[in-house]
Amino acid sequence: MTRKSYDWDGGAKLEEHTKKKHFILREYFREYLITRCQLPQQEKFRLAIVDGFTGAGLYKCGSFGSPMIFVNVLTKTANEINLHRLSQGMRLIIIECLLIFNDQDKFVIDQLRENIAPLFVTTKDDNENIYIETEFLNNSFEVIYPQIKQRLLSAKYHNVLFNLDQCGYSHVPSNIIRDIVNSWRSAEVLLTFMISSLLAYLSPQKEVSGVPLEAVVKGKIDSLLKNGGELLGKAQWLGEAEKIVYSHYKSCATYVSPFSINNPKGWRYWLMHFASSYRARQVYNNILHQDGESQAHFGRSGLHMLSYNSQNEGQLYLFNNSSRQSAKEALYNDIPRFVAESGDTLAMQDFYAAAYSETPAHSDDIHEMIIENPDMEVITESGGKRRQPNTVKAGDTLKLKSQKSMFFMFSGTSNGKQP
Repeated sequence: MTRKSYDWDGGAKLEEHTKKKHFILREYFREYLITRCQLPQQEKFRLAIVDGFTGAGLYKCGSFGSPMIFVNVLTKTANEINLHRLSQGMRLIIIECLLIFNDQDKFVIDQLRENIAPLFVTTKDDNENIYIETEFLNNSFEVIYPQIKQRLLSAKYHNVLFNLDQCGYSHVPSNIIRDIVNSWRSAEVLLTFMISSLLAYLSPQKEVSGVPLEAVVKGKIDSLLKNGGELLGKAQWLGEAEKIVYSHYKSCATYVSPFSINNPKGWRYWLMHFASSYRARQVYNNILHQDGESQAHFGRSGLHMLSYNSQNEGQLYLFNNSSRQSAKEALYNDIPRFVAESGDTLAMQDFYAAAYSETPAHSDDIHEMIIENPDMEVITESGGKRRQPNTVKAGDTLKLKSQKSMFFMFSGTSNGKQP
């Protein structure tokens, strides 16, 4: 499928689904920088950002596109980080950033150079602790990826963030995403695509090299291709599509966020996040809850988001207050059950590593349900007990109490079996 053509010269229109993507991009990149620059002894942070489908960077309404969002957020957040460090008596931190901007259309890349130039001037004037190197490329991403990879490896960048905002699907095969995640110590990918493009690509009549699909999934793809038009606005359709998306991409990274851009009139666009660190997924989940209803999920809201029977289970989860309440109810039961299946004690870090592979929940809700549950306790490294959700740390230990509640005893949890 070809990439949608935007009238960047005449002024590209900013669509609603793109606004939602840009909100998530801005907020996540800000939290990414804050999280990676928080060590008191840290003096430098190096990262590379690859924007594989840039566009010209500026919409008709004056809103920034992704290349200019990256530069703007980097400048503001670096100032924010260093003001905080200064107030805490910490050393200031220098951020070195390589920006690689690519678009297949040479005219678009030339426009981006022109649009972003004033922003670079402002960045240089406003923050002396940022060093930005920029490269503009003009090719299809699939063709130029090997060159980008060699550039980053030779420059010894260990922290890389790829923004791959394609409108089709076939421009970024799953093997490239898998390679990105496996090639760097800390690599993350934000991937956008149209679900109809993926479904066509995964049609049962076509072979998908290296990606085995179960027969039941192939049957669902065939059904969705035939009936997608009338089902696009139904939550159950979202659930089936999400399962297909996750089935196709789950081998690309340890942590895969398979959620759609929310549009009740038809869930067409997917914005996915891939990472090898549970902390990255934790931060991403929290960002989705900042502006409820930017993304949509259909399924369970506890620890196992896609483990449900579509005939009588599953619900629409929009990352809003209502959804968070349903998540708490599910987590209240899921967490002690999960710990019981692991024995009766689990390092908090190991719990995070397992839980974030398949939960849409906010970290605050997870911590709150752990503390509120009468069958759970959190033990500190020094042997004390946590009393407040916001004090729980990765170095703590999650433990089932020796004296169980009546609910625990009769729920089937005590023998490790789900009721």
